[in-house]
Amino acid sequence: GIDLSLVRPRLTPEVKTLLRRIVPGAVGAGVYQINLLVDTILASLVADGAVSYLYYADRVNQLPLGVVGVAVGTALLPLLSRQLKAGDDGAALHSQNRALEFALFLTLPSAFALMVLSDPIIAVLFERGAFGAEQAAATAKALAAFALGLPAYVLIKVFTPGFFARGDTKTPVQVAIIALLANIAFNLVLMGPLGHMGIALSTSLSAWLNAMTLAWLLKRQGRFSLDPRLKTRLPRILLACGLMTTALYGGLVLGSDWLSAGPLLARGGVLSGLIGLGLGTYLLSAQLFGAVALGEVKKLVRRRS
Repeated sequence: GIDLSLVRPRLTPEVKTLLRRIVPGAVGAGVYQINLLVDTILASLVADGAVSYLYYADRVNQLPLGVVGVAVGTALLPLLSRQLKAGDDGAALHSQNRALEFALFLTLPSAFALMVLSDPIIAVLFERGAFGAEQAAATAKALAAFALGLPAYVLIKVFTPGFFARGDTKTPVQVAIIALLANIAFNLVLMGPLGHMGIALSTSLSAWLNAMTLAWLLKRQGRFSLDPRLKTRLPRILLACGLMTTALYGGLVLGSDWLSAGPLLARGGVLSGLIGLGLGTYLLSAQLFGAVALGEVKKLVRRRS
């Protein structure tokens, strides 16, 4: 017959190592959910509608974060693991610098654009029915505050694999818990004078604290430093972002009448034009300043397709 007796699982050294690494990761995922819960509870104490304002703003902010952050983190971890296993620390450092360069090249302009275009973006997406101009303006403020932390969240996705690939799952979780406590403290300080916008701003500040702490720890351990290429290109990326921001402000002035009083289709068209203006200005400026090589962009597009 069939033996239906239960077999006691064996905790081999490999299984114990797996459990030691999985548990901190699970706790880290829980920290993020606790952070959201705390923000929601505090938002409910601020004013009517604050929870909705933060939710809608976060949905928009999650678009570039999900596309860039998840892609970078997913691709970087196995690559670093292979390189470190082979003992090639130089290649691992190069990979992390290129991931950081790619992430900043995409998220810095996204953050600036979301901050500048927060009002028309929210108005076009949500302003209709009971969700009027006042609610749209409040949500736009939250979006601008969330966008400030967008690069930081992607940096966390870049720096965390530097620990995970070395079997260290505890340090990122410990840093995340510190950032959670800091977020609560920031909330208590800022939600009074700034309302729901203070809660969004606190989230961004705690994200920057998280990212910079991870970077500092990696650097202190001798496992990360900016290479000459990134040191050269980062100021050029920021300069291209500055020109893009100037162009967007100019476009907002020219299209203000349509954005404020035009029909939905016209406002959507103007917003699309502004996005195209910002994208074109940024890519052209980045190419002219040497922030990115056109051949690298083409290679990246071919690789992802």
